[in-house]
Amino acid sequence: MSRFTGKTTRERSKLMSKVHSTGGKAEVEVRKQLYKQGIRYRKNYKKLPGSPDIAITKYKIAVFIDGEFWHGYNWKVKRTRIKRNRDYWIKKIERNINRDSAQNQELHNMGWTVLRFWYHDVTKNPDYVIQTILYYVRCTEEDPEGTKGSFFRSGGGSLV
Repeated sequence: MSRFTGKTTRERSKLMSKVHSTGGKAEVEVRKQLYKQGIRYRKNYKKLPGSPDIAITKYKIAVFIDGEFWHGYNWKVKRTRIKRNRDYWIKKIERNINRDSAQNQELHNMGWTVLRFWYHDVTKNPDYVIQTILYYVRCTEEDPEGTKGSFFRSGGGSLV
């Protein structure tokens, strides 16, 4: 499969250079709040499929904070709006969506609870995100087998 080799505008190139896979504002905010609540975690835990943004190993909870564009938020609508390099971007984002789904299943099979939040949900309502994570921590404390292998996606979005 060939990579995109077309020219991009300087403006687009500058924007894309600022995109990073770890340490986004929302991710850092969630980590700070969890730490304040006494929850200890691993960040970008490479020993798990997908390297979760936050892995609460004591409770086997994997937290992902997904960017809307890269992970296909509202994909059925958004894919029609892509105007430039359509083939490249549609294939790329759909691969990401499928990979996310496979990683969820793999983590589930390993007995991990997977929590996925959209970046905009974290920035608009960080308290909701923290409370959701703490809910799963409490459930696991009360009944270690109770949430084992659960999956939660914020905002009602689905993975294709």
